[in-house]
Amino acid sequence: MARVSYAASAEEEADVRAFWKDLGLPGLIDVHTHFMPHRVMRKVWAYFDALGDGVWPITYRQEEAERVALLRRFGVVRYTSLLYPHKPGMAQWLNGWASEFAAAHDDCLHSATFYPEPGAAEYVGEAIASGAQVFKAHLQVGGYDPRDPLLDGVWGALADARVPVIVHCGSGPLEGAFTGPGPFAEVLSAHPGLTAVVAHAGSPEYTEFLDLAERHDGVHLDTTMVFTDFTERSAPFPPEEVPRLKALEDRILFGTDFPNIPYPYVHQLRSLAGLGLGDGWLRAVLYGNGARLFSL
Repeated sequence: MARVSYAASAEEEADVRAFWKDLGLPGLIDVHTHFMPHRVMRKVWAYFDALGDGVWPITYRQEEAERVALLRRFGVVRYTSLLYPHKPGMAQWLNGWASEFAAAHDDCLHSATFYPEPGAAEYVGEAIASGAQVFKAHLQVGGYDPRDPLLDGVWGALADARVPVIVHCGSGPLEGAFTGPGPFAEVLSAHPGLTAVVAHAGSPEYTEFLDLAERHDGVHLDTTMVFTDFTERSAPFPPEEVPRLKALEDRILFGTDFPNIPYPYVHQLRSLAGLGLGDGWLRAVLYGNGARLFSL
């Protein structure tokens, strides 16, 4: 069955731009977006399509150049090309692609990834040396234990270089063998200098990952898909925990999962505003924290 791309309207683009302009910001920094080799992205989309019509529609199914152009029209001044392997032998190839993508798009943060395999620490070190600014680890898709000894050198290299790693370690949307706060908490105990961004604010284990952020100064949370109508139906954020987001204002980062989201981009922005945490909090989350974390 053919899938029809959603075309962002001029009105939507104007709404996104008006949102950050009204806050006095120079634009948005979206730390959780996906650009991947063509065949890899198509496999990701096929996975969501297989869930059934209407379960998780991909809103922005355009070709790569149009997706980049759309983020720019929204006013996203920095974004990522987060990618992740699900088997040995993929990570270096993905890192090569991401390096080329970043070189061709100077508004994209140079992204990289890894897998527990011999040589992981070496190619992660090479990626850092070549300018990688952010890494992605996906414990659910990769199906690996973050405490694997093959990753000791990886976590150590990232901690030493102070390069952030965005870690999907929460159990949403599907629980994995090594998801949940326990395994990654042990990594943080072993590598206390690690700068980590917990993807999706740790959904659905929000409380436990807030606890982790309060215990470790280097732990951040990203907003990806959290608080939206879509996620609230299956993994609602506990209302009693919202004040803790204010207390952690300097460690909450804006993320969306673009293009693989089942609603318009502006909905994430409006969902964050709906928390009622104030314009200062929004300015920090949408731009200031990302600018500081990535020295922009």
